Amino acid sequence: MNGNNLMDYETVALDDEHSALVILDQTLLPGRLELLSLHTAQEIRDAIYLLKVRGAPAIGVAAAFGIYLLTKGIQTEDYAVFYEAFQKQKEYLNSARPTAVNLSWALGRMEQVCVRSQNCPVAEIKNRLREEAVRMKEEDIRVCKAIGEYGLTLVKPGDGILTHCNAGQLATCKYGTATAPIYLGQERGYHFRVYADETRPLLQGARLTAYELYSSGVDVTLICDNMCASVMRNGWINAVFVGCDRVAANGDTANKIGTSVVAAVAGRYHVPVYVCAPTSTIDRNTPTGAEITIEQRPAHEVTDMWYERPMAPEGVKVYNPAFDVTDHDLIAGIVTEYGIAREPYTESLEEIFARKKAAERHKFA
Repeated sequence: MNGNNLMDYETVALDDEHSALVILDQTLLPGRLELLSLHTAQEIRDAIYLLKVRGAPAIGVAAAFGIYLLTKGIQTEDYAVFYEAFQKQKEYLNSARPTAVNLSWALGRMEQVCVRSQNCPVAEIKNRLREEAVRMKEEDIRVCKAIGEYGLTLVKPGDGILTHCNAGQLATCKYGTATAPIYLGQERGYHFRVYADETRPLLQGARLTAYELYSSGVDVTLICDNMCASVMRNGWINAVFVGCDRVAANGDTANKIGTSVVAAVAGRYHVPVYVCAPTSTIDRNTPTGAEITIEQRPAHEVTDMWYERPMAPEGVKVYNPAFDVTDHDLIAGIVTEYGIAREPYTESLEEIFARKKAAERHKFA
């Protein structure tokens, strides 16, 4: 698919006819655009663990499609047998990545479909699982656009925006979270100047964010992670927009490693940091960031993943956490699809969920 525009492809799709989860393999970008058709539990789990599909919202949708496809093949009319098999597949997929709450959230939501439908024929349960997974994808697109609309109120035309890692279309089904204001601004002639951190060690900012923004005609400049202070000191940055994989009840957020460094530097230069987070990433059962499990990644990602030969002494110890926690006092606002939460987050996040509950009541009234 070389030569094609990245934005013409869906990050996550369901090919029900061929019982396949179709993803854009992000480990090959930007050198090659390749779609993968995944059929087995191991293929789907490996795709999540190996970051072939990544980004909290995209992981959630992929897991929903995946669990539907895996249970679609269960041959039984006995609900208890079906549900036991569902649970095994759910636990297996859920073990892929511990930090991104959307994975367990999506699988839990699919499980609730099973529980609510236990008096239905198994064929009907499978149909309802498919409908729920499709609904999640449609919701993700609406949620990201709403986040973009709220985020756009925080900046003005011509502003400089810094982003870290990839919270773009590749991390979701469309628009992205942290990039949603950028894409909406692009459509409306805001002419933002975007600076993308490379995001060591996996280079999601360089390989993914810079790639997709550049493909979309956005004015984007790639910088190394250790250049964020320089561009802020120069006065080039008016706001930082980042995504996140989990929000604690007090407003602490877990996002790609290096985000807390950006936030600390931004505090020094009085640049507001906004975390773009669908409500599905807000974990009210986790009191603070201290309780968030941080995924540890393999050493080779640091020492030799991007090099023809290892660029570190053989046998040296490597510490490679996938995420870090940004303390809530470094965050100017958490942008959700139901509005912007601000300090004190223990109160404002509850207000966001109250709005969500009211909207859902209105929808089903």
